[in-house]
Amino acid sequence: MSARLAAPLLLIVLLAACTRGGEVPTAAPVRTLSEPLPTLAGKDLDGAQISTDQFRGRVLVVNAWATWCTPCEQEQPALVQIAHRYASDGVRFLGIDHMDQDAAAATWIRTYRVPYPSIADPSGKFAASLDYFGLPDTYVVDADGVIRYAIGPGATSETQLSQLLDQLLAPQTSASSATATNNPAK
Repeated sequence: MSARLAAPLLLIVLLAACTRGGEVPTAAPVRTLSEPLPTLAGKDLDGAQISTDQFRGRVLVVNAWATWCTPCEQEQPALVQIAHRYASDGVRFLGIDHMDQDAAAATWIRTYRVPYPSIADPSGKFAASLDYFGLPDTYVVDADGVIRYAIGPGATSETQLSQLLDQLLAPQTSASSATATNNPAK
C-alpha cells in the first residue's frame, strides 16, 4: 500500500476507534500474533507495584482503555463478565489506563466494578511497547507470555473475546493453528 493511501486509512481508523458519541462496530479487527508480551511494570490505580511478569504461567488478557474513550466504556461491561466467567479457568486480566487522570480512572473502576487491576500509564509509554495506535486495544497472551491475539483498535465483544479464549484454552488446539475470523495485517 502506498504511503499516500496509508495515511488517510490510518486517520479513519483512529477516528473510528475512539471518539465520543461514535457507534461501536460489530467486531473489532483481530490479528493473530506470536510475539512476546513486553514487560509492563508500574503502579496500579491503588498505588501498588504491578508487572505483567506476575502473570506468567497464566493466560492473560491485557486491555488498553481510558475514561475519555466511548468504545472503551461500551466494552467494559463485557470485559467484567468475561473476567468473572474465565477466572476459574485461570485466565487473568490486566488493564492499562492510557493517558488518563487517576481520579477519573478510580471512579471508572468503582462504577463498572472492575475485578482486575489496571496499571496507570499517564505518559502513554505502553502504547509504544505494545504498538497500539487506538483505543481500546485488547491482547490475549498465552501462559508462556506470548501474545496470540490482538483485538482492535475498537471494542471487543463478549462473544469475540470468549471465542479467542476458548481457542487458546482448548486442550489440543495450539494458538498458532487457531483461526481468527478477521485477521488483517498490522
